[in-house]
Amino acid sequence: MVKYFTSKSDINSVWDHVALAFWQRYPNPFSTHVLTEDVVYREVTADHKLCSRRLLTKTNRLPRWAEHFFPAGISRSVYIIEDSVVDPVRRCLTTYTWNLNHTTLMSVEERCIFQAAAEEPGVTHLKREAWISSNIYGFSRPIQEFGLARFKSNQVKAMKGLEYALSNLQDTGETPQRLVRGSAKECPEKGKGTPKSLASSAASTAQKPPQYV
Repeated sequence: MVKYFTSKSDINSVWDHVALAFWQRYPNPFSTHVLTEDVVYREVTADHKLCSRRLLTKTNRLPRWAEHFFPAGISRSVYIIEDSVVDPVRRCLTTYTWNLNHTTLMSVEERCIFQAAAEEPGVTHLKREAWISSNIYGFSRPIQEFGLARFKSNQVKAMKGLEYALSNLQDTGETPQRLVRGSAKECPEKGKGTPKSLASSAASTAQKPPQYV
């Protein structure tokens, strides 16, 4: 069983600023757990989409009970792959992320779609989806619940970091208005597709980067 989570929010900023702030959100005071970010692949396709792959390194502070599942001396850092497709014609930024290591304990896959709101100039819609799974026999359900709680906490920090980047772009010294008209729900089913398979479909016109998973 996979834990599926989805939420929708509106960002009170034009899509152009949101897309630019996305690339400039690290470092920020709300995401100190993000240690490094490196671009490993980038290409502009014939239809003007920007396809990128980045490798992020994050700290992974575990609860005491989770220590039992890790061998002594194993790295506590988490390596994250982030694929993204920027479509300036449709004014849409789609991102896909998943962890490379510690997948036996927990795998977290996420897809975010930042779409310009045609009916509301100056607003960007954000749809977020997450798939959380664990292969620890007998403990998968509580681990998934823990993973979901941590995911929600991290996403609050992520949005604060994005707002911080937006405030730097606007150079006003004031934080933009926070998310409004948000909604979220959890579903027991996996949902339609997974981030990795959909990423390949979205970037089908680009030369594929090497697969790391």
